[in-house]
Amino acid sequence: MSVIIAIPLLGALLILQTAVLSNVPLLQGTVDLILLTVIAWALQKQVHTAWQWGVIGGLMVSFVSGLPYFIPLISYLAAVGLALVLRKRVWQVPILAMFVTTFAGTLLMHGLTLFGLRLEGIVISPLKALETITIPTLFLNLLASIPVFALLGELADRLYPEELEV
Repeated sequence: MSVIIAIPLLGALLILQTAVLSNVPLLQGTVDLILLTVIAWALQKQVHTAWQWGVIGGLMVSFVSGLPYFIPLISYLAAVGLALVLRKRVWQVPILAMFVTTFAGTLLMHGLTLFGLRLEGIVISPLKALETITIPTLFLNLLASIPVFALLGELADRLYPEELEV
């Protein structure tokens, strides 16, 4: 059921991200709603479809971005993997796991993006990219991770209600 919900939800968030939020940058960095959504979904304790959401989100972003198709897919799946590991280890403070995974996922995504662009012959100074794109994106992602985590927690609670013992 939750995989069926992932397609329209991630599609709507991708439209919001590319059409609206990309026009509100901080320096050159913008928020990555799909990454945050995939991470927040993976951190919900009752969810068992985190990998599927990661694949769907990675493929959607690969489809609309000019990057090589494997970069968003690898980045999002690595973020899901880290989130699942942290969900098992830091289970008492899931918002801390959200921050750590958002930080690592954003850095991984931007590092792989610079690598992919270099493979295509586009050379960007890593220091300039860090200064104008990665750090502002990291700040925006960390700021947006709190409401995204809360909203997906509510969605997970509605899709996977707790069973009452009688």
